[in-house]
Amino acid sequence: MRLESLPLTADHDIPAPVLTELTALYASNREFHALSGDFPDPDDIRPEQVAAALADELANPEVEVLLARSEGRVVGVVITLAHHPDPSDPDPWIGLLMVDAAAHRKGVGTRVAGLVEERFRAGGRTAVRLAVLDNNPKGLAFWTALGFEVIGHRADLQLGRPCAVLRKVLGGARQE
Repeated sequence: MRLESLPLTADHDIPAPVLTELTALYASNREFHALSGDFPDPDDIRPEQVAAALADELANPEVEVLLARSEGRVVGVVITLAHHPDPSDPDPWIGLLMVDAAAHRKGVGTRVAGLVEERFRAGGRTAVRLAVLDNNPKGLAFWTALGFEVIGHRADLQLGRPCAVLRKVLGGARQE
């Protein structure tokens, strides 16, 4: 498995074949989208909605959208934030890690999270944070099983939804 940056066309669009794969991945996670409310109808996620959501993310130069590929196909997507808007927060963030539902409970999410952590370590980062919606106990269980610890609670910055904030120290990180 490997992580790669989301490819964009010269016009900053997502290439059609990649957008088709991403739309299928997003649509496969109906349960998550029903919890998050990120899409108007979690049973009808459309390519233009996925493209718009990712364009909104990529409008921030601190954001990176990564594709997890296995055997040539997209099996996951990760959105990272190099620096949180709060200047007192020194850590990078994982804004989203989503795996194709057909690969749930097969270790894919764990491998993808590990690759993201390694990217941060290689960049000299010493910890990483993320937020889990309070109404997502499966997400909380996943992240805490990977060694993340709840360090607080607050509303998310986009929609004001209640979240647990988690942090993980990245052992073996290089110091700058």
